[in-house]
Amino acid sequence: MKAIVVTDQAAGLGGMTLTQRPEPSAAINDVVVEVRASGFVPTELEWPSTWTDRAGRDKTPSIPGHELAGVVHSLGYGTTGLSVGQRVFGLADWHRDGTLAEYVAIEARNLAPLPGDVDFTVGASLPISALTAWQGLFQHGRIQAGQSVLAHGAGGAVGTMVTQLAREAGAYVIGTGRAADRQKALDYGAHQFLDLGNDALEDVGGVDLVFDVIGGAIQRRSAALVRAGGTLVSIVGPPEARPVDGRAIDFVVEADRSQLTEIVRRVRDGRLRANIGDVAELDDAVAALNPSERRSGKTIIRLGAAT
Repeated sequence: MKAIVVTDQAAGLGGMTLTQRPEPSAAINDVVVEVRASGFVPTELEWPSTWTDRAGRDKTPSIPGHELAGVVHSLGYGTTGLSVGQRVFGLADWHRDGTLAEYVAIEARNLAPLPGDVDFTVGASLPISALTAWQGLFQHGRIQAGQSVLAHGAGGAVGTMVTQLAREAGAYVIGTGRAADRQKALDYGAHQFLDLGNDALEDVGGVDLVFDVIGGAIQRRSAALVRAGGTLVSIVGPPEARPVDGRAIDFVVEADRSQLTEIVRRVRDGRLRANIGDVAELDDAVAALNPSERRSGKTIIRLGAAT
């Protein structure tokens, strides 16, 4: 099969190559999915799991990518709940070969059915971004109607999901980002926007939840804005600062079939919009994943038919 591989951590995105790799086989409780679309998070080339297995052993050449949408190709021993030919989408295991390939082996529990009226390109854009937003807001942040959310990176893949889900839950959403992100953040539902390059973050006043995707000084300043009983949620590692009278939580997103089902239901209802940037074919993936300038939205790599 065709696949994108990486072999040199120091080379970063520039070390990606398109090559031939053996097709995977399904282990117990696995399925093999024929990938029709794959999402990609550039920072995953900084994650240890891209380069080593769970025992810490080198696993290169490694296939990156963890978000996928496709069709079940075969079932492993003991696999239940899915069937050959079924449309699915989901989040692949961090330590196994990923989704920038024509086929991927994945635990069945990491997948959810993808309805026929949601195309593969949209399906592949959702797992990391939407699950991160869902888990950060509802599981860890315990957001409630009438509360306020400070959503950093509100024009990005995760930030647009945070904004939409928080607003639907009845929260007041203050988005932040670069000046160029203002209109996108507002279009995705932010009630207010702060340009981190020019506006004073402290002008926000108090908020009930900070959703941090930046870290560093922005995170430290944001922690001081959390009201008593509120929460700072971070996806960039253990918080460097904590609210005076609140909680600080960092987490790594996990696959969850029931949450994916809720997310795709909102997509079908028009309550949740994907944030897709460039879309490229696998043969053009190396160039697409190495853009010459900053792009808005998630890059999706398509393999075969996209619907």
